[in-house]
Amino acid sequence: MAAALRPSILSGIPSKTAERYKSMNTIGSSKRSTSIVRADLKDSSSSTEVQEPPSPPSISSEGSSSSSGFKGSQFSVRPDQIGAILGSSLSLPFRFGSGGLVKGYKIEVYPAAEISDDTYAIPFAGRKFVEKANPGPQPEQPIEIYEFEGCPFCRKVREIVSILDIDALFYPCPKNGPTFRPKAIEMGGKKQFPYMVDPNTGTAMYESDDIIKYLVDKYGDGKVPLLLNLGMLTTITAGLALVGRGGKGSTYVPSKLPEKPIELWAYESSPFCKLAREALSELELPHVYHSCARGSAKRDILKQKTGIFQVPYLEDPNTGVKMFESADIVKYLRATYAIPQA
Repeated sequence: MAAALRPSILSGIPSKTAERYKSMNTIGSSKRSTSIVRADLKDSSSSTEVQEPPSPPSISSEGSSSSSGFKGSQFSVRPDQIGAILGSSLSLPFRFGSGGLVKGYKIEVYPAAEISDDTYAIPFAGRKFVEKANPGPQPEQPIEIYEFEGCPFCRKVREIVSILDIDALFYPCPKNGPTFRPKAIEMGGKKQFPYMVDPNTGTAMYESDDIIKYLVDKYGDGKVPLLLNLGMLTTITAGLALVGRGGKGSTYVPSKLPEKPIELWAYESSPFCKLAREALSELELPHVYHSCARGSAKRDILKQKTGIFQVPYLEDPNTGVKMFESADIVKYLRATYAIPQA
């Protein structure tokens, strides 16, 4: 089994990662089918057969959010999205917001005049409440994770990514996905997800619990957060957190492969971010995930980039589009990358 991917480069992340992305995404022959592989370990997904997809047409790197017609609104929820938001909010009662706070989260209060408008802070009664954290050392290159949105084991790993404030390069592997699912199987030898590759150390591994332990040892304080350290209860509640969306983000929707990964600013416990991630997963769109849970210093960076802090926020280096609002992001991704079916 082999897969052939278009060479790609990353936008706005270290050059070593860009070179690695290009070298990783060229594999052997053009035949794109795979035999069924049994996964005996617990983080497995169902068997599937992968077929050759249409060749992805090129996507213009020109244009902007204004020229595309997809500007994205700010601070609004469309009435027709209320059901989707409620369904994606089950992580709050079942997972108690795990993935919403960066490790070492705390709030400090300052007189409003002492805090720059470029700093993300909550103003109240002449003061500003500044959220800070102590996530630990950050990887030089983004951690690479092969996974899909509707998988409870994958969700556990996404939670620790947010807690440690790590940037990650996600390769979506939805069922029947023709690109990254067979690539992950070839690299690791098993049809099992999540699969992590750390280009900073050369480490690659399966098993959500092992990945979590590796990440906290390497980029944290070695302690697995309680809500990710409850054994089967963690897995059950991670699965229940996904029930409200009925498996969205699990099955491939035929799509064009972008030349460059999309960039998404988000964090795991946000129901709005989940909707954007579902679309990215179903369309098998690789994306650099800028994790920015509460306490993340990247909230300041995003506010400086856009003038506000709001997530999800999407930047597409293939088209120049930059936009807020989950519903508008989903609409844009499907209009730009989905292949119309007869």
